[in-house]
Amino acid sequence: MRALRVFPWALVCALGVAPTSARAQAPAKATARPTKPSAAELKLDALKKAAIANVDGLAKQAQVMVDSVFSFGELGFQEVETSRYLTEILEKNGFTVRRGISGIPTAWVATWGAGKPVIALGSDIDGIPQASQKPGVGYRDPIVAGAPGHGEGHNAGVPLNIVAALAVKQIMEREKMPGTLMVWPGVAEELVASKAWFVRDGIFKDVDISLFTHVGSNMNVSWGTGSGNGLVSIEYTFNGESAHSAGNPWRGRSALDAVELMNAGWNARREHLRLQQRSHYVITNGGDQPNVVPSNASVWYYFRETDYPRIKELKEIGDRMAQGAALMTGTTFTSRILGTAWPQHMNKPIAEAMYENIKTVGLPTWDDKDQALARGIQQEIKAPNQKGLDTELAKLETPIAEEDKRGGGSDDIGDVSWNVPTVTLRFPSNIPGLPGHNWANAISMATPIAHKGVVAGAKAQALTMIDILSKPELVKSAWDYFTNVQTKDQKYIPFIEKDTPAPTFLNEAILEKYRPAMKKFYYDPSKYGTYLEQLGITYPTVRPTP
Repeated sequence: MRALRVFPWALVCALGVAPTSARAQAPAKATARPTKPSAAELKLDALKKAAIANVDGLAKQAQVMVDSVFSFGELGFQEVETSRYLTEILEKNGFTVRRGISGIPTAWVATWGAGKPVIALGSDIDGIPQASQKPGVGYRDPIVAGAPGHGEGHNAGVPLNIVAALAVKQIMEREKMPGTLMVWPGVAEELVASKAWFVRDGIFKDVDISLFTHVGSNMNVSWGTGSGNGLVSIEYTFNGESAHSAGNPWRGRSALDAVELMNAGWNARREHLRLQQRSHYVITNGGDQPNVVPSNASVWYYFRETDYPRIKELKEIGDRMAQGAALMTGTTFTSRILGTAWPQHMNKPIAEAMYENIKTVGLPTWDDKDQALARGIQQEIKAPNQKGLDTELAKLETPIAEEDKRGGGSDDIGDVSWNVPTVTLRFPSNIPGLPGHNWANAISMATPIAHKGVVAGAKAQALTMIDILSKPELVKSAWDYFTNVQTKDQKYIPFIEKDTPAPTFLNEAILEKYRPAMKKFYYDPSKYGTYLEQLGITYPTVRPTP
């Protein structure tokens, strides 16, 4: 049932926008009688209008949270300030917080309420290496040169969920509605290295519905399988024997030679792999200095494919490549999993319900300044499309046929989606046409573009939560789809074992290097209305158009 379809003018008043067409509000026939709403429909309509009003009342808090997390700019497993800040807000609002879950210091779960349904609200919190960038400035201008930053937009998702949770919590308290709200962060998503551990350790075992959020340039949701891949992330470490590189090189067995031979073998094999696969590597340890034959060296691979069997096959090929390289160089090797993400499968009934709420909310109204910033950075990076921000709402995304899949990125929300009915709300806080995982993607993320997008996304999230709390049949249909369609022929098989540790050591050195300088630029909302004001940035700042 389309949300609020029988109350168009009440909805218009609640949202503060005009209808697109007076004709659209008229009955199909002059003689047709309007359907009298049921008591349940009237109640649901009132609850949704209240949720929208509550979110609007939290708009300032949303801006402060978005700007604050942006200013921390922390990488995966090092989200210390971010987690401290967000959990303190939740605790002040009555949530119970459990920290350090799955052996990850920056991971936590915050819960409020009692009973069913249990609604999990998740989003990621980590940044991108070398993505420090002044917000609102449409060209490269780092806050701290070389430092990390939110070059994807992970500073916005958990603030969105907190706003939605607080808005719905007010209604649940007033109406004495049963249910449990659970807020959690996607730690180290850029390393795809936490959600499989959360699943393994039972974090979602009592959850009824999982509502995830991720930044985008439009507002939409999908169901079924999409265009992205799953992956397994593995580091191979080779061990040989050191020697003087000039005096006695024959006495050494180079671990770096093994790394290079493995990479050469993999690159030759690419031609004979499916188009859908994506694989990439970095050499994390290439030796100490040239005059010493490297006794140990490491290479870190991401193996991506569209389904579990094919990911597993890539991993097995990688293992054989490592064995061959070790045999050729007289070295040995070990490997360890540093991350994993199952291909995503999103829930149809929840996605359809959420999309009706997305249509109710619509896109934010972008002003001339917002569009000037968007076009400025699009021009700066020579984006193919330089039309600015989206003004037409995206459609509900449906499954992609297997023969049409061409591979792509990964998100370990896929592991959650195979254990509990899940959808991902994409909300509009970024700029279309940017490269992703780049300083340019940080430009909008502490500006009115992000602030407006988070408020709009929080409304869609809150309305969907109201649906779940008010309609037990929606939860039932979600689990029917999960059990009888999604997992009928494919069961979740984790890549990690019971004793596989999360790689919480990653990014330690980078934050140790840059955090002292980054601290000087943490947002202080007690002194400044916005982070742009604190940094002295005129919004927008773009290069003059030739």
